[in-house]
Amino acid sequence: MEYKTFIETLSQRAAAGKEETSEMVEAFCHVLTEAILNGDSVTFPGFGSFEPRKRMERIAMQPSSGKRMLIPPKITISFRPSTLLKQKVRNHE
Repeated sequence: MEYKTFIETLSQRAAAGKEETSEMVEAFCHVLTEAILNGDSVTFPGFGSFEPRKRMERIAMQPSSGKRMLIPPKITISFRPSTLLKQKVRNHE
């Protein structure tokens, strides 16, 4: 689903204007990003949770030259769907 279609569908379900809905989605993304950058996880009951994970530094080998490289640590985001969401997806098939 494209962003424009998502905003249209969401605005219809929420009985709100497209502009207002778009602003809310942008605000949601901003708050989610801030929480992840602060190291907090964000949980939505019935949907899932977004959690920051720190990957430690590691040594990798470049396949073409065989040269070893040090890959620095970084923070990644993982999403864990809730049990309810998993059940809904399984039952939809």
